[in-house]
Amino acid sequence: MPIEFAKYQGLGNDFILIDNRHSSEPAITPEQAVDLCDRHFGIGADGAIFALPGQNGTDYTMRIFNSDGSEPEMCGNGIRCLAKFIADLESSEIHPPQPPQASGGIESKTEYRIHTGAGVIVTELRSDGQVKVDMGVPRLLAAEIPTTLAAPDAKVIDVPIEVADKSWSVTCVSMGNPHCITFVEDVSAVALETVGPQFENNKAFPQRTNTEFIQVVRSDYVKMRVWERGAGVTLACGTGACAAVVAGVLVGKCDRATAVELPGGVLEIEWAEVSGRIYMTGPAQLVFTGCISN
Repeated sequence: MPIEFAKYQGLGNDFILIDNRHSSEPAITPEQAVDLCDRHFGIGADGAIFALPGQNGTDYTMRIFNSDGSEPEMCGNGIRCLAKFIADLESSEIHPPQPPQASGGIESKTEYRIHTGAGVIVTELRSDGQVKVDMGVPRLLAAEIPTTLAAPDAKVIDVPIEVADKSWSVTCVSMGNPHCITFVEDVSAVALETVGPQFENNKAFPQRTNTEFIQVVRSDYVKMRVWERGAGVTLACGTGACAAVVAGVLVGKCDRATAVELPGGVLEIEWAEVSGRIYMTGPAQLVFTGCISN
């Protein structure tokens, strides 16, 4: 049975979006997602995202398969793309909704509560085309990340780790998925393709990890390169940018409101002091639509 899809990108982090509101299970398998994400023999993407029916009072449920077939808890750039995809579906700018939505002016809806493996995420489509996401509260204890770099009930801040025959000082943060952040003098000098997989698969991270390399330009502006768990080198990582700012605040290098420059563009990140919640703002754009013939 043919499956319609839409390709979206957020700062060059690109995804295959599938309208999956007719079923609580993804329309394709992880193995099929690997084939479709292939940039030579498939559509080409960092992952496949499914808009499933909401649960527990949410508007929608998000599931995602990485380009290697693994399933992360959440994806920051991906959820911005999902929010834009949902809004486009509901306004019929792309293929018509399935099943038909009840009447009631949903075309004007700009906020969605989305159930994810990392909890409920709230997205807001702004009038300037940007998508603002309430990413929730970062988790800082070693057991929550998870990592063995500290005692389960301790934070992992400026802790040494041996990777690629070198000692790195790292800070670890979970945004619902694991992140290992290290600050460097020059992000362009990092051999990401070599070092990244060694961080991801290090025994200190039982569920593997995303790894962010951060260069501080100013306390309110940093440059970042990322090796994503299950996807490799990508042009952007929303949860990684959030985790990087949290780490920067914890080690005294960043302001709570910091712009993060990635190869694909800039994300605005704020770690609210009172609520402790992280807010991420950035773009999401439709690239093209198509149909998968099974």
